Amino acid sequence: MRRLILASTSKYRAELLARLNLPFETRSPHVDESIPPGEAPEAAAVRLAVGKARAVARGTDAIVIGADQIPSLDGRILRKPGSHRAALEQLEASSGRTVVFHTAAAIVDSRDGSVRSTVDVTEVDFAQLPRDALDRYLAIEQPYDCAGGFKAEGLGIILFSAIRSRDPTALIGLPLIWVAAALRASGLDPLAPDRGPAARP
Repeated sequence: MRRLILASTSKYRAELLARLNLPFETRSPHVDESIPPGEAPEAAAVRLAVGKARAVARGTDAIVIGADQIPSLDGRILRKPGSHRAALEQLEASSGRTVVFHTAAAIVDSRDGSVRSTVDVTEVDFAQLPRDALDRYLAIEQPYDCAGGFKAEGLGIILFSAIRSRDPTALIGLPLIWVAAALRASGLDPLAPDRGPAARP
């Protein structure tokens, strides 16, 4: 079976990919994640996902998955807050409004350089919550390394009034429905007759 690499050190993406029961390793892509002024969130997410996969694929004989997620509010890109203060400001700005999450994934085959990519668009309606409630949420979960400043798979679900998406895993960081289909097309089928239990990373 081909070697599979996840070009990410995100524990959230690794947990999602592990659901497919395929052995894989993780590597940091070490790419510049800056976004130039005027670049659309969807375009930026796809560019970064492809760039991460290509960076890790160099010099390997592997199938590499790259991913990136960019939320936007009224067209303005939101990034990982990194601190309590920045996260609180971001959540306050989102309260009672809709944030659009662009979650891109790319699969690069290092043998022929072929690239497959997609982007899932998830609309998240935030509930109208007071500042003190948002502050308590952040103190409990501390999601400062998450795009948007929350963990949808955890307590962050209480921040929302609705989520609209084709793939519920996309909001966590990896559109697993598309990834599973793309890996099957690349010869990595979790349901192949010779597949047994895989070792978790």
